[in-house]
Amino acid sequence: MTDARTAIASLRRSHERLRALVEPLDAEAVRGPSYDDEWTIAQVLSHLGSGAVISRLVLDAAVAGQDAPGQEQFVAVWDTWNAKTPDAQAADVLPADLALVEAYEALDDAQLAGLRVALGPMSLDAAGVVRLRLSEHAVHTWDVAVVLDPAATVDAAAVDLLIDGLAMIAGFAGKPTSPARIHVTTTAPDREIALDLGDAVSLGPWDGEARPARLRLPAEAFLRLVYGRLDPAHTPPLEADGVDLDTLRAAFPGF
Repeated sequence: MTDARTAIASLRRSHERLRALVEPLDAEAVRGPSYDDEWTIAQVLSHLGSGAVISRLVLDAAVAGQDAPGQEQFVAVWDTWNAKTPDAQAADVLPADLALVEAYEALDDAQLAGLRVALGPMSLDAAGVVRLRLSEHAVHTWDVAVVLDPAATVDAAAVDLLIDGLAMIAGFAGKPTSPARIHVTTTAPDREIALDLGDAVSLGPWDGEARPARLRLPAEAFLRLVYGRLDPAHTPPLEADGVDLDTLRAAFPGF
């Protein structure tokens, strides 16, 4: 229960950060590039806005004990947001995002304890559902923040909650490269992680065995690596021994 409330509080914090970034933007800025080469800032905001609407549909169905909406409903939401002007995408994202945050905040303890959402083969509890939204929200908020401030980082509170859930993302988005087993040590928060490259990309707990390759870096930077956002211009000081950063970047091209 506490974990779900903590995740909701972090999502609220991420929403407020997005608000602070978006509200001052003018028409030229929202049409300008985001960190993602293929998306403008407005398109990133459209993605977050449509995601908020879809997440609310999924949440409402789960609370009502109904089946989750299907792909047809998702496509209709995406089409609606894609048809908006860049100005409307920027204007509409904050109300849609806030409505989702407030819907999570309004759940009582019993609803949080009983919440289950089926996503493909996964069944997520309340904390898992909110963390999934938080991962999308915090990273895409950084996609906007970093073009306004090259020194921007992913929100620290979000990193604390997301660092232990990166195995799912790594398995989904990682691309096999040269086989290697890397001992990853992160700071803020401190973690020791085994990263395997090769036939499949996977993350797991470090088992204490000696590793020929080692990587030590802030947890925030490791999170961005897994999400394909650790390019040379946005890489903080780190220690790499027996592992090439370009190989790691190739293993995590982003999505």
